[in-house]
Amino acid sequence: MDNDGILYHKFNPHNRGKKGIIISSLLGLVKKSIELKNFIKKKKPDLLIGTDWAITTVGKISGIPSLVFNEDDTIATPENKLFYRLADTLVMPDCCDQGLWGQKRIPYAGYHELAYLHPARFQFNPKLIVKLIDLDKPYIIIRLVKLTASHDLGKRGLGYELLDEIIRLAENDHQILVSFEGDYDPKYERFRFKFDPTLMHYFLAGAKMVIGDSQTMIAEAAVLGTPAIRFNDFVGKLGYLNELELKYSLAFGFSTKEKERFLTKVDDLLMSENLKNIWLKKIIKLYEDKINVSDFFLWFLENYPHSLEIMKDNPDYQLKFR
Repeated sequence: MDNDGILYHKFNPHNRGKKGIIISSLLGLVKKSIELKNFIKKKKPDLLIGTDWAITTVGKISGIPSLVFNEDDTIATPENKLFYRLADTLVMPDCCDQGLWGQKRIPYAGYHELAYLHPARFQFNPKLIVKLIDLDKPYIIIRLVKLTASHDLGKRGLGYELLDEIIRLAENDHQILVSFEGDYDPKYERFRFKFDPTLMHYFLAGAKMVIGDSQTMIAEAAVLGTPAIRFNDFVGKLGYLNELELKYSLAFGFSTKEKERFLTKVDDLLMSENLKNIWLKKIIKLYEDKINVSDFFLWFLENYPHSLEIMKDNPDYQLKFR
């Protein structure tokens, strides 16, 4: 938003770590809710829109409709069983939490990531990154997240041991860019992603492959037509990633019990030729099935609550946004 000159108000950050995740998250929610409640008393908004739990609690207290735009199934984030109940409307991909939440759930044919990476919104421009990386040599991106949210409790992802294995497999023939969400061992400095983060999606689109324990970045790579491999304990629990993996074969998911299978798949894809061309053919089917998500969101919000009634009566109305 800074980069695009968009005015915004930033709430005070709430730091949390692995220790006491549940208590830390609850305290953070209380603090955030109080701050949000005070803020909307001044601004008097008509709608509360977002992915954060605070809008559902504050919306109920303040009598302002809360519209949650999310793609986390409650099997992966059980705390949403409480907060989804408090929301007035849930706008979710049709592959998530199927059959749940009744009339308050508005399913759409798409993913969160397609709101900003649909071909109508984003086009890969190699000129933006050609001075930052040698595009004549294939490169891979590895993403490691901190896993410190409340729903991450007890969950694992990529660690340094596997990172070392991936580097060993790839470094002779590939450039390696590693994106760390938190602190990292200085020995990886030469691999660390050091570029303007606003260019990250261009790097994802141009990469030979993306590997990580991040749900979002794996989905972003997949909808851009870049092979993506996920390694964490959320595998099999998120509908939109299951669909990208099982229906469209654009991504692969491995649990933390499947290290050998994971490394074998990494090695297979590294050795594959014409990988990007194969994936770009696969992505055509995805784009044919999905709507222009941002156009649908914009229509839904500008016409709410009339749009809510339209979608309840005729869910296929969204197909106008293909």
